[in-house]
This record gives sequence, structure tokens and C-alpha cells, in this order.
Amino acid sequence: MTAAPTLPSVPVSEALFERAQKVIPGGVNSPVRAFKSVGGTPRFIARADGPRLTDADGKQYLDYIGSWGPMILGHNHPAVREAVAAALQDGTSFGAPNEREVLLAELVTRITGVDKVRFVSSGTEATMSALRLARGFTGRSDAARKYTLKFRGNYHGHADALLVEAGSGLMTNADQLGQAAPSSAGVPPEYASLTLVADYNDPAGLDTIMRERGHEIAAVIFEPVVGNAGVLIPSADFVAALNRVRESGALLVADEVMTGFRLSLRGASGLLGLKPDLYCWGKIIGGGLPVGAYGGRTEIMDFVSPVGPVYQAGTLSGNPLAMAAGLATLGELERDPEIYQRLERYTAALGSGLRDLAGQAGLPLTVNQIGSMLTAFFLEGEVRDYGQAARADTAAFGKWFQALLSGGVYWAPSQFESIFVSAAHTPTDLDFTLSAAQHAFAQL
Repeated sequence: MTAAPTLPSVPVSEALFERAQKVIPGGVNSPVRAFKSVGGTPRFIARADGPRLTDADGKQYLDYIGSWGPMILGHNHPAVREAVAAALQDGTSFGAPNEREVLLAELVTRITGVDKVRFVSSGTEATMSALRLARGFTGRSDAARKYTLKFRGNYHGHADALLVEAGSGLMTNADQLGQAAPSSAGVPPEYASLTLVADYNDPAGLDTIMRERGHEIAAVIFEPVVGNAGVLIPSADFVAALNRVRESGALLVADEVMTGFRLSLRGASGLLGLKPDLYCWGKIIGGGLPVGAYGGRTEIMDFVSPVGPVYQAGTLSGNPLAMAAGLATLGELERDPEIYQRLERYTAALGSGLRDLAGQAGLPLTVNQIGSMLTAFFLEGEVRDYGQAARADTAAFGKWFQALLSGGVYWAPSQFESIFVSAAHTPTDLDFTLSAAQHAFAQL
């Protein structure tokens, strides 16, 4: 059996990580960055350009994280950088309306077909605000509608009521039609009790829970394509069941924080024929700066303060720098109608190459890919839900990840995450990646 790869020496990152652990919990400001599930020292990044990262030790990596999705154009894209630099000349924050938020709202509504949009500062803010709005809107005529329904393995941010069976190793045990326990300490069971849980890609199960408890449910929130349990792609039957949700009077809320503008200009919903009442966005909509948004029909969105009774506010909402980055990014995507086809071709070729190389090495590998999102699961057989994904060999993935990193490829440091291809990746980058992957498979 081949020995595990020798981890590259990164003394500056190691020193920074040691310092960080003394002043930041775990040394990181978001858990997966800590490399806890794959081992080794997280890389402290000094610079990013195009498809590449350069760490504090001067080592360069071909990047497949893209800041966890926002950098669809590649890092440090000139149009985005110049837009932010121009906005910076006018100030960093006003705490008052500015023209750029109007321009971005006009652009988003035109592209997506929603009537109105409200900007916030993160994806978590977007989802928690959308669910409060759904409760307020449906509760105007039916006070019994206090529950929300989510799906196992779907992650919707870290709001208390949504940290229930939230993917990425946070699974708990619960009956399908009952309330689940919280996935995090510090979340009172009473909060979690307002969240019902069903299985993703189980249309019969969704129909059953809506038939039995639909009169109590204000909203069904879902990831059109799951990214935090690895990439999970909905079946046509499940899409149809999701579209039936509104027959019970509940609102359908699409969490497109990850997939919005990633899989098409109209997101995964547009690609798959979904018809949500509310959408949540983040990541790409701000071009890499902190941002979130939610939007929908006028009759629903006008329930938000100051027009309606549902309160939501934020000091940095509509931040001019984030609005400038979002305008530049969406503008580039809209001006280049072939970009999504190029992203699909590259990512499909990457997935096909990984399958072939794993087969040659005699290793089980299942690749789920849609558009520019991909997960390579270290297991045999299809992966359609979190239960199937959870069978993956995380130890084998960790060794493969470290071998890739040693070879100059920065993959997502978790078996249960998507990787993201950018428009900056080239055919040469694809060859480099597959060569590194071949070497990494050989290490196993």
C-alpha cells in the first residue's frame, strides 16, 4: 500500500495558524477552512488572480473553491476590481440609500423575473428574512402556519431555526414527519421544533408531509441543487413535488445563495423549471463582497417594513462597494451569453476525467456534476440524497485532497462540499488538474 503523501512545508501559514488559534476560535472565521476533516495546516492566502491562489509562503495553487462560489469570473477580475475601486472613491458606507443599490435591484429583477428585491449582508440574513416574511405573509389569514419545512442535508445558513439536519456532517436523527433536534449547541429545542424535516429527492415523502401538515406550514425552503452535502441534483419527480407545495397554501422558498447566477442567469430554478414564491441569493450577486438578497412577487415583498408589518433591517445592507461588485459581475455574465456553456463543458470534462482516472486506479468514485458545480464522492453507486452521500470514504478523500494540494490543486477541504469552476479556468488548467488527480489517485 502506498504511503500517505508527505505534506508540503508551509512555515508562514503554520506560524499564522498558530497565532490565529490564540485569538480566533479554531484559528478560522468559518469552520471548514480549518482543514479539520482532511488534516494538515490551512493555507493563509496572500493573493488571488484568475483561477489561482498564492499563499503566504509564495506557493501557488489552481483554485476550485472560488471563495466558495462567488468568483465565477475568476479572482480579481478587472471589471469587478475597477468597479469597486471607482465606488471606493465615493466612500465605503452611507447608512442611506444610494444609486448603485437601485441599479443592481433593477438588474436582478430584470434578469430573474421577480418584482422586488431586498439586499442584506449575507446568505444567512437572506434565508432567515425570507422565512420570517413567509410566516408573516401566510399568517395574515392563517395564524396556524408557524412551521417551516426543510430537507436533510440542505444548508441554509446558521440561523437558529435552520440549524436542523443541516448537512456537512451536522446530521441528527429524527422521524420524517416529526421535529428534529438542533444540529448545534446553543440552539434551544423550542426553536428547532418549528422546523420540520423531509428527505431530499423523495417526492412521495414531500407529498405526504404536505398532505398531513401542509395547513401548518408557512414555507418550504430548499436548495434547488444541494451544495453542502456534496452536489445533489433533484429528480424531475422531486421538482414536480416542490412545485405542488403551494397547493397547500405554503410558500416555496428557493435558497439560491450558491446556485443563483451560477448555473444560469436565472439560477438553478430557471434551469430546472422550478417556480418559487421567494428566492434567496448571495455569493455571485455581490461579486465576492459580503452580500445577500431575497426577492419575489410584489404582494409578498410589500409585507416587508417599512411598507408592511414584517421587520428586517441592516446597517450595511445595499453597501455601495458590494453593489458595485455585483453590478460588474452580473453585467459581465449578461454580456457573455456563451459563458455558461463553456463552464459546463470544462466541468463535465473534469468529471469525466476523474471517473476515468479513478477507474484506472481501481478506486470507487461517483461524480455528481451540474453546470460548474461538481463533487467527487469516494464511494460506489448513485448519490441522490444525504444518506447516500454519508457513505463516502472520508479518510480516502482526505488523503486524495492532501495529494492534490501537494500537486498544486486547491480542492474543497471536505468530502461534503461542491467545487466551483470559473470562467478563468483554461484547457491547460484542466490538463494540469487531471494530471495532479492521477498522481493523487495513485497515492491511494
